[in-house]
Formats: sequence, C-alpha cells, structure tokens
Amino acid sequence: MTRETQRPLRADAERNRRLIMDTANRMIARRGAVVTLNEIAHEAGVGVGTVYRRFADLQALIDALFTERFTTFLELAAAAEQHTDPGRALRQYLLETARWRAGDPALDVILAHADLDTGPLAAMRDELGGHVDGLVARAVAAGAVRADFAASDVYAYLYMVGAVVDRTHDIAPDAWRRYAEVLLIGFGLDQTPTARTSAMTDAQIRRTWPRP
Repeated sequence: MTRETQRPLRADAERNRRLIMDTANRMIARRGAVVTLNEIAHEAGVGVGTVYRRFADLQALIDALFTERFTTFLELAAAAEQHTDPGRALRQYLLETARWRAGDPALDVILAHADLDTGPLAAMRDELGGHVDGLVARAVAAGAVRADFAASDVYAYLYMVGAVVDRTHDIAPDAWRRYAEVLLIGFGLDQTPTARTSAMTDAQIRRTWPRP
C-alpha cells in the first residue's frame, strides 16, 4: 500500500493497521525479516485474516513500512530546505535524520528488503535523492561544507551513526549524538552550540564489544 493507492480507513480498521505495523516494526527490529504474517498477527493479538486483509504478504507489509519512513525523510528534507542558510539546511537534515535513525532499529532491515527498483517506492527513493542532491549542492556552492562533500556522504553518515546506535542503544542511548557532531565538524559544517554529549565510560564501551 502506497501514498498514491491508500484509501481512508474506518477508525477501527486504521487502528488495526497501525497495530499491525507497530508490531511488525518491533519484531523486525528484534529478528530481522524472517518473521511471518501469522506470527505478527499472534503478537498483535488480531486474527490472521485481519492482517491478510491489509497486507497480501510480508513484502507488502515491508513496503508499507518503507513508505512510512521515506515519507518522514521527505518531510525532514522539505523542512530543512526552508532555511535560507545552506549550511544550516544541510546540518538540520543530517541531524534530524540521525535522530530518526537513532529511534528506529528496524530501519536498516526494512531498507534492505523493500522493493525499491520499480513503482512508487522507486519514485519515492528518487524524489528523496533529488532533495538530498539539492541540499548538498547548495551547501557546497555556498562554501558551507568541504568542497568535496557529496550526496553519498549523507548516506554514509547515516550508516556510521546507525552502527553506533545499534551498539549503544541499550547502554548509552545518546552516544550517537557525540559522534554525529564529530562527523559534522569533519565535513566542515559550522558548529552550532548544542548540549555536549559525554564520552562513554570504559565500562559502557566494554558492554558494546561483540559477543558470541
């Protein structure tokens, strides 16, 4: 179900759809894309038929979760574009998307399994790419970021922040902010005064080490 094809639902149907999607988010974050619609229905406390009426299969559900997320990314890009200062616009987008990634442990799995090559999802992907390209081009042209900064750096930035988030979310939930700021400074963006995030303690770092 996409933005273009979704029809308004009755209040109870919309509640069920929201419950199914929220449950799928939690299960995908824990287990990856190996969950089944039957398991999601059981976890959500709704009938299997209720799930299948909303989503034909797991791919349709993942695509709906992708659409929801990319709608948010598009809104974040549109909000950032309102800044007349190109550096502030790019900085806002980077920080807001990092904040969104920090609260969304299922994001990487959903991006990995969404059908991005055709149809409305591909159009959303390309639309977001256009916004990111514009934010980057404005900042580079204004000298607000290092001259070799590229749109691909935006995605790499989110990958790096996401890696920190996934290691630290139960140990030091705000740790990502410190490293996001370090990256922004490395990109040459002006540093905006913000509340400092302390380095993790040795004990916290040890808890982030890989385990068998």
